[in-house]
Amino acid sequence: MAQIINSNNFEALVATGKPIVLDFWATWCGPCRRVGPIIEALAQDYEGQVIIGKCDVEEDEDMAVRFGVRNIPTVVFIKNGEVIDKVVGAAARPVYEEKIKSML
Repeated sequence: MAQIINSNNFEALVATGKPIVLDFWATWCGPCRRVGPIIEALAQDYEGQVIIGKCDVEEDEDMAVRFGVRNIPTVVFIKNGEVIDKVVGAAARPVYEEKIKSML
């Protein structure tokens, strides 16, 4: 299951050294609801290898600002604390999976 990632726990997650996939979303966003099940499935498939989580932009605006998120859904790929890739808008599972594999 994808975990909740926010300003309170982000630095601790980075400190684990694992790559992070962070889905910025909101409950009212239709495309976000399409991406949600993909993110959940990837979280199960890559458990232990990659930290996969979600950040509700309505609940943690600071995280959205920190990563320059202007549109949702936006999925950010982070390695060693640095953003290495980003997908803005809804995409198919293979798009996200390819980016995850490139971080491993």
